Amino acid sequence: MRDAGLPNRPEPPGAGSLGERGGKSVEVPRGGDPGSRGRTTIADGVVGKIAGMAARDVPGVHSMGGGFARGMGAMRERVPGAGGKSVTSGVKVEVGEVQTAVDLEIAVEYGVSIIDVASDVRENVIAAIERMTGLEVVEVNIAVGDVHVPDEDEEQPERRLE
Repeated sequence: MRDAGLPNRPEPPGAGSLGERGGKSVEVPRGGDPGSRGRTTIADGVVGKIAGMAARDVPGVHSMGGGFARGMGAMRERVPGAGGKSVTSGVKVEVGEVQTAVDLEIAVEYGVSIIDVASDVRENVIAAIERMTGLEVVEVNIAVGDVHVPDEDEEQPERRLE
C-alpha cells in the first residue's frame, strides 16, 4: 500500500503511480450518487402533518375534522399540558414507496365558495407534500363537513335558576 496522504485508507485496486500502470489514468468509482447509498422512509404522520398545515393555510378553511374531532380538539386546547391543537385532526393519509393519497375533512367559513376553497386546499396540499417529501400525490379527497357561522363562536350565557 502506498501513502496517498490519507491515513488508514486502503488503496483502490489497480492504483499506483502512472509509471507503474503504463501511463494510463484510471478513474476509481466512488460509490455513485449519495442518494443511492441508503433508503429514506417517510412516516404517515409526517405526511399527515404536512397536509394538515397546508390545508389550514388556505383562506376560507375554518377548521379541520368532523364535529366530534373538533369538539375533542376544543376540549384538548383547554386542558393545560394536553398538547393543544392536533395538526392531524381531520387528516388521513396512505403513504406508499413513491406515492401518497390524502383524505381531509374540513369546515369552511360561511359565505366562501366551497368549490374554490376545496380546489385551493387540494392545490396547496399537493404542492406542500410533493415539495417537502418528493412523493407523488395521487389524490386529495376533501369532505366538507360543516360551515362555520360567525354567531356560533359567541358563547351563550348560562341560565341560572333562582
